Amino acid sequence: MQNTLKALTVGTAIALASVPAFAQDSFVGLTWGETSNNMDRSGSLTGNPLARSLDSTINNESTWGVRSGVQDDTGRMYLNYEYISGTGNGYKLRQQNLLGSYDLFLPIADSTRLFGGVTAGLVKLEQDSPGFHRDSDLGLAGGLQAGILHQFDAPVSLEAGYRYLRTTADVSLNARSGAVGGSADLKSSEQLYLGLNYHF
Repeated sequence: MQNTLKALTVGTAIALASVPAFAQDSFVGLTWGETSNNMDRSGSLTGNPLARSLDSTINNESTWGVRSGVQDDTGRMYLNYEYISGTGNGYKLRQQNLLGSYDLFLPIADSTRLFGGVTAGLVKLEQDSPGFHRDSDLGLAGGLQAGILHQFDAPVSLEAGYRYLRTTADVSLNARSGAVGGSADLKSSEQLYLGLNYHF
């Protein structure tokens, strides 16, 4: 999977680099959504009843983000930073994404467009659960997104989208008491989100 993510990262970078010069339409924005994560536990955690609830710690959690980019009539490119945090049943996990994205537009009305594109970047997974040794890992992330974007008469646009990411980050969960020990691998993330952008 790392080779696939590396290829997607390179492909996204080439796509961004090959985009012709954009018109002077820059934007900044905020996003809010809900992220579902797919985590794999190591064998020692899978068989430990104290670790059964680990998978749900940052599953279906609210996600906040900021973005900045440029666009023209055909597409856009932008950087995203996103933050997800969750606690539950004695576990605390955080996920941070730093992503570069490129979208193509498909107009469906005067001020409304469908969009779809590719994303690649970095994901940081942190484990800071009480009673455990703290751990973090920085991995690759790559995926696809699609959605709908509406431009208002004011310099504001609203969008709704879906993104799927494959990731390589994993963290160790080793209890200070020795009762729990193993690792958890963040395999993928799915996100439904709303975005509000200001254009200048």
